[in-house]
Amino acid sequence: MSQSLAPPPEAVVYVVKPFRTVLGLACLPRGPNALARRHRKPRHCLRDYSLGLLRGPATGPSTRSGAVFGYASLAQTDTGLHMRQRSRAFIIADPSNSTNRVVFINADIAMGDTGIRRSIVKNLSSMYPGIYTNTNVALVGTHQHSGVGGYLENLLPEITSLGYVKQTADAIVAGTVRAVVQAHNSLAEGRLGLGNITVVDGNINRSPSAYLANPAAERAMYEYDQDKELTLLKFEDMSSNARGFLSFYAVHGTSLYENNTLVSSDNKGMAAYLYEAMVEPNAMPGNTTFIAGFTQSNVGDTSPNTLGAFCESPGESYDGMACDFNHSTCGGTVQNCHGRGPGFRISDFASNEIIAQLQVDGARSLMGQSLVPVSGSVRSVHTYLNMSFHQFTLPNGTAAQTCPPAMGYAFAGGTTDGPGAFDFVQGDNASQPQNPFWEVVKGFVTPDADAQQTACQYPKPILLNTGYAHSPYNWSPHTVDIQMLRVGQLVMLIMPGELTTMAGRRIRNAIRGNLISQGVIGNDAYVVIAGPANTYGHYVTTLEEYSIQRYEGASTIFGQYTLDAYINKYGSLVSFLADDAAMAGAQPPSDPAPPDLSGSAISLQTGVVQDNGDFGKIITNVNPSYTTGQTVFAVFQGANPRNNLRLESTFLSVDRLVGSGWVMYRSDSHPSTVYRWTRTNTILGTSSVNISWTIEPSTPSGIYRLTYFGDWKALIGGAVTPFSGSSGNFTVS
Repeated sequence: MSQSLAPPPEAVVYVVKPFRTVLGLACLPRGPNALARRHRKPRHCLRDYSLGLLRGPATGPSTRSGAVFGYASLAQTDTGLHMRQRSRAFIIADPSNSTNRVVFINADIAMGDTGIRRSIVKNLSSMYPGIYTNTNVALVGTHQHSGVGGYLENLLPEITSLGYVKQTADAIVAGTVRAVVQAHNSLAEGRLGLGNITVVDGNINRSPSAYLANPAAERAMYEYDQDKELTLLKFEDMSSNARGFLSFYAVHGTSLYENNTLVSSDNKGMAAYLYEAMVEPNAMPGNTTFIAGFTQSNVGDTSPNTLGAFCESPGESYDGMACDFNHSTCGGTVQNCHGRGPGFRISDFASNEIIAQLQVDGARSLMGQSLVPVSGSVRSVHTYLNMSFHQFTLPNGTAAQTCPPAMGYAFAGGTTDGPGAFDFVQGDNASQPQNPFWEVVKGFVTPDADAQQTACQYPKPILLNTGYAHSPYNWSPHTVDIQMLRVGQLVMLIMPGELTTMAGRRIRNAIRGNLISQGVIGNDAYVVIAGPANTYGHYVTTLEEYSIQRYEGASTIFGQYTLDAYINKYGSLVSFLADDAAMAGAQPPSDPAPPDLSGSAISLQTGVVQDNGDFGKIITNVNPSYTTGQTVFAVFQGANPRNNLRLESTFLSVDRLVGSGWVMYRSDSHPSTVYRWTRTNTILGTSSVNISWTIEPSTPSGIYRLTYFGDWKALIGGAVTPFSGSSGNFTVS
């Protein structure tokens, strides 16, 4: 059954079907003699916590750093910047015992990573010994597909980024550590509230044929084939002033399509920008004191392309028709089957903003309510689990095991959000014959699977046997982070992968049941999923969905019992979240931590050799006047932006003349601005920069200009020198 929230009587009740409202449970007593005290009238419990929340910059090189990360397309080489990536840190501590605290990092990156998290924890633990540890720090990615790549520790996700990009990793680590430090410095007494609301139009299920393989009785428990609830944890000070929130909602960060080459933050990052700008409209992005966290949940089979998937096959009879239901193909191949976002007839960016705004509207509605008070202990638990032939027992007593990593044929078929290539399709399992050409070729890429691996991964036909590929270093992780954070009646499952809708429902229900049956939390226990986090262990489907072998099943790298293994392991750790003082700070046994691969990482990226030109000089100037809705642009002689990522500043500004001086009105963090860089001569090291601004309807009339900020590198000595250049003035009316 589903969990429920218990709002105070005066609250507007937003219950997500099939949730049921249970009044008064949030304040029921727990612990010794709890039952004897339950005859008392429920009260509105207000528990004080120490709360800290702020953000830091995390955008790596936005040009020529390899493919824009997420779609695994070598052709999608980044050419500039649309919106910056940021890490938002949320700290919750028990004021009666400051060692009981958790750090939730909501980062505008594709997924958490073992190496990145290791570096973050190492930095924090050296700065705050005994305070921030491997146990209580969670690194959760928004799972956006338009960010900078090259930061993951394993090889497979790095191939399209041409290997490891240290500059990207360093930017994420530095910005995230900065976010946590600032959040730590902002710690102050406050309170938390919990609520949820239905956001119907923000997602669809992109693999409905796999979802239908789940038992009919189980599907009948839910109204939708995709979770529609947005859960929100509100942070407020002791005067009931809101400081920010963490929200949890499942929708893929694929609103910006595979043809996008601008680094951005997709719908979660856009939602954060929109909400923070709404609260503090006069603050520049990245400088608001209000922190809006839009966290990913059980995202695996979700899509923001809510109009569905259609064939874009000009000249064919099926052009404009819905893609094949079972295989997402058009004329037998996947290449022309594309999901359509709600604003696809306008622009990719329009769909992105629509999906973002839906999440903003849901969060804003909840922030205006009296939410369920959060009350109870702050706890965390963490362990490592080696998933290669991990053996455990299912609830029915049957022995089961997971497998070394492997990718199935349907992995290469892609999804309706990002189709694959060649003749690979979704929905082909071991019962169908595979192309004999690929059966031969795959052995040249990764080692052939032996009988044990083939049987373990069945019914997945193995395309890439990544668990046995170790050259030049490990292609896939074998060991994952298992982590849970508890704040009062809320428990966050920090998941090392992308759980499908039903997989998420099953583990939420199982862990909630364990929390209640073991007396750790009462019937007000509320469980959310956050991921992909800490380690990227790819996908997690149900056993039934795995048998269908859509993209998600083919990408469930540890085999058909992956979800069951996680339910078993997370369930075994529930007692470590208990109020029992003897358990406070205790941690379970652990498999060895995954190896540090940073010394083995390779990169095919070339460094910046030199820049030449009359830096900042105008090549194409602006027009003298514009009206709102128009786009103004200027082209400058530029330099490679990898010389200086300008993490704490900007590559551009839109300046407004106020009195006798110029005031920055827009930066490269605003969605209305775009920064594009082009190498004009590789040998000479010359380049150009195109800066554009689409003038918002709310823009005040006046005089404006565009300014470009860059840094050029000398051939001899390699010194990097900053410069700037401005366009001519123009009026906006």
